[in-house]
Amino acid sequence: MGGAELELANRFDADGDGRLDRQERALARKAAQQERPAWDRGPGGPGRGPGGFGGGRPPAAPGPRMTPADVPAYPDADLYDLSVLRTLFLEFDSDDWEKELADFRPTDVDVPAKLTVDGDTIDGVGVHFRGASSYFMVGEGHKRSLNLSIDHGDKEERLHGYRTLNLLNANGDPSMMSSVLYSHIARHHLPAPKANFVRVVINGECWGVYVNVQQANKDFLAESYGSAKGNRWKVKGRPGGRGGLEYFGADAEPYRGIFELKTKENDAAWRDLIAVCRIFEETPLGKLEEKIRPVLDVDEALWFLAIDNALVNSDGYWTRASDYTLFEDTDGVFHVIPHDMNECFVAGGPGGPPGGPGWPPGGGRGGPGHGGPDLDPLIALDDGGKPLRSGLLGVPQLREQYLDHVREIARKQLAWESIGPVIEQCRELIHEAVRDDTRKLSSTEAFEAATSSTTTAAEGERAVSLRDFIERRRAYLLRDDQPVPAR
Repeated sequence: MGGAELELANRFDADGDGRLDRQERALARKAAQQERPAWDRGPGGPGRGPGGFGGGRPPAAPGPRMTPADVPAYPDADLYDLSVLRTLFLEFDSDDWEKELADFRPTDVDVPAKLTVDGDTIDGVGVHFRGASSYFMVGEGHKRSLNLSIDHGDKEERLHGYRTLNLLNANGDPSMMSSVLYSHIARHHLPAPKANFVRVVINGECWGVYVNVQQANKDFLAESYGSAKGNRWKVKGRPGGRGGLEYFGADAEPYRGIFELKTKENDAAWRDLIAVCRIFEETPLGKLEEKIRPVLDVDEALWFLAIDNALVNSDGYWTRASDYTLFEDTDGVFHVIPHDMNECFVAGGPGGPPGGPGWPPGGGRGGPGHGGPDLDPLIALDDGGKPLRSGLLGVPQLREQYLDHVREIARKQLAWESIGPVIEQCRELIHEAVRDDTRKLSSTEAFEAATSSTTTAAEGERAVSLRDFIERRRAYLLRDDQPVPAR
């Protein structure tokens, strides 16, 4: 679900200052209401009713009133420090802010707000509703994911060194920990966005706990690779998006509809991307490693594929060939970076049990199956639409290296003595705030069950607790017919 963004910012920027003041924004909002894309239409717009497309939720209640004086400040802690629950105060110039954000959801217009964090205030932060299903499945008054552009009003402005914040509502994840645990595990092996928790207060009212996930932007690239120079693409998440690095020919146009170039437009970038796709298409498996290594960080890609599968990322490359970032560095080497980390550790498909509505077909080694604790590490090897996976893992020595990575993740990061304390720390940190959160998308009981070290989750919200799932997944990956190689 989704489509082209409605471009209004430049059109209504009468004074040319690069942002819309209140009067300019009012005119742009009328245009947004009248010109809303077809994919965003419906009775009041997708997700706008009390239940959204997901339905079934009662109206949300107002949260408690809070001020900066009511919460501790953490001026010396990193923005993604997992041991602190920082509170972000947003103040819009209108009580109509939620409907305004919804009107501007399918556009390039940010709504300005004042942000106060750790005793400091930043004026002119740009705010936007973000996400696809996490937006359309959530009704008005309930928690929707937010994107904050810290540098919207001043290009030099940063919050603890960062210019963009992604605040996720954890839709469909009663534990609220999927992104945090994925990030924690992935960062043992490759550059991946950081993630932790924050509390958000809007116009003086607490909107509860959000998951704070680092943006894979220039700041991330400089931090992870030493330089942000190069080309970067976002492969958006959508069913049938075909973002698996298939070769569609030498013309760049088919690729432009799939890969969103986030850096400066240039023909050379598209030629380089197409060249990688062409290698996968035309090179025999016996020569693929030799041919692809000069233009792809193969070792990093194998870790990406191993993490994607080991943690059962149901929005991952193995199932949708989307939801990731591509970065071409100045040496012409491509890197594959995790992007969407909020749907892992899941026992069944989106919206139902394995094989149910919304769950992708395929499983086993190209045959029928499903995700879950017994997801085959060698799923989709014959899927030509995912050449990063079918190509690399079609090479025997690379397949063994990949399987070695999967087992290492299972043996080390999925061991309860390793991951259990992280889950317990997160649970203790946010438990009280989750309990007091009047706009959360799952019940407190579901959160407690999902994060318990001994119990399963509430029926219908998630099939097992995190511990149940992790231990079952680990046992499957380390079962007798997949022995751990000697070290």
